[in-house]
Amino acid sequence: MKTVHYMNVDSPLGPLLLAASENGICGVYFEHHKHFKGIAGWQLNPQHPFLLQASQQLRDYFAGQRQDFDLPLDLSAGTAFQQAVWAGLRQIPFGMTTSYGQLAQHIRQPAAVRAVGAANGRNPISIIIPCHRVIAGSGALTGYAGGLENKKALLILEKSQAMQGQPDAQRGPAQSALGFA
Repeated sequence: MKTVHYMNVDSPLGPLLLAASENGICGVYFEHHKHFKGIAGWQLNPQHPFLLQASQQLRDYFAGQRQDFDLPLDLSAGTAFQQAVWAGLRQIPFGMTTSYGQLAQHIRQPAAVRAVGAANGRNPISIIIPCHRVIAGSGALTGYAGGLENKKALLILEKSQAMQGQPDAQRGPAQSALGFA
């Protein structure tokens, strides 16, 4: 069994719990995160290098100084399918969204829309692996393990930061990239 280190950090969306193994970040959880199993057996270690890196990069993200994360990740808790979905999530550009169906197409599993949604909901590394960028095909905000209000806040934050410095004519809906809308 691997050792998991954790620390708590403040964010504009409330407290976050960061977790890391010897291989990388393995969790970013909101206060009332669905599917979070708790810290039993974990070690509080606010000086762990991966946790310090993640904490700084999250501060930069919320301050509008970072759009991409450069951290070692440990996704070993996921199945091969979940890991494929999480890899697809990491390809959704900052400030953009996609639908569950588009994500299923992107990972070459077009018939697995529901399974993609389930894997998206089980993403243990919120924000850093941007599962909040996946919305319903209708454009509606749907489930988010960290809470719909947090999902909405993250999308607003990213859209406003992505728009800074753009002429008003370009401030319409997010543009599609790599098949994402």
